[in-house]
Amino acid sequence: MVALTVLDRLMVTFHRAGASRIVVVTGGEELPDIRRARALGIPFEVVETMPAMDGRVVLSGTGWWGPREEVEQGMSGATGRWTSDDGEPLGAGVLEGGSPGGLRGLEAMPGIRIGRRSSRVRDAAEARRAEDRLWSGLSSGADGMVDRWFNRPVGRWALSRWLVSTGVSPNHVSLAATAMGLAAAGLFGVPGTGHAMAASVLFQASAVVDCVDGDIARAVFKESRLGKWIDLVGDQVVHGAVFAGIATGLSGGRLGYGAWVLGGLAVWGALASFGAVLRGMRRPGTASGWMKRWIDGATNRDFSVLVMVLAFAGRLEWFLWIAAIGGNVFWMLVLWEQGQRAGGGGGRGKAGA
Repeated sequence: MVALTVLDRLMVTFHRAGASRIVVVTGGEELPDIRRARALGIPFEVVETMPAMDGRVVLSGTGWWGPREEVEQGMSGATGRWTSDDGEPLGAGVLEGGSPGGLRGLEAMPGIRIGRRSSRVRDAAEARRAEDRLWSGLSSGADGMVDRWFNRPVGRWALSRWLVSTGVSPNHVSLAATAMGLAAAGLFGVPGTGHAMAASVLFQASAVVDCVDGDIARAVFKESRLGKWIDLVGDQVVHGAVFAGIATGLSGGRLGYGAWVLGGLAVWGALASFGAVLRGMRRPGTASGWMKRWIDGATNRDFSVLVMVLAFAGRLEWFLWIAAIGGNVFWMLVLWEQGQRAGGGGGRGKAGA
């Protein structure tokens, strides 16, 4: 299922959901591939027969799949056998005080729906349905509207589902998206509406690819701190380069030297905004809910659609004005909000939340 065996996926999911001990009962059969669980260093035991266990026990076969949040819900809920959203038994559940009868001991227990995405995986058709549910649930908190409705679905259809089974890592994809964005920035620097249109299309394509790295990382549990920083820094480098490229391309037109001024302000705004965001990341709790949404919006590439529309309309100078003013207003607002909350100005709002 999406490049991993179901057992491998379940082991990682149960571990991340908080399982304190994982025991794999093979029944004498050969253990399937569990390379991700091993790579992540997840501790587990392998036995041939069901051991005696005391306390709260989760029993699970390998004929189903569920996302971590639904597994967490099931593990923290009442005892009973887990079912899918349509009431179909999943072959897993919770027992209290041991594991009498193994999985068969769950059959007489009440059914508990653990979520709408969990589903059986007993044959190829069910595996495809489970994979569709897995992909549909992958998203990022920083996704904007364009990412959610266009960039991520297109990237998933064209690249993610194919690349996930290859040796390409999420970091490779992040670097490729950055390279595409820098190539678009260079093309923006060439005067002419045709070049600007081609550059805007390439920039939009880089935004699509920029969603693929996270999809692959979450699909096969390859999230990493390094990957997060490669993606974040790469985005900011591309943003600054695109602003500079647009200014270069427009400097010989209607704006003249004014394009350089606006471009410089836009680049400075991007750098200062990134610095303000980093400051907030180092000081958790210094941003309110609305400010976090603003920050998420500023760190994605949703504005690529606006760039493309204005490039095709021959009005890229409008975007340069927006970037020059908006970027600098943004970082000043972020710093002001951080100062207010750090100094206690946000205390009353926090207590009322």
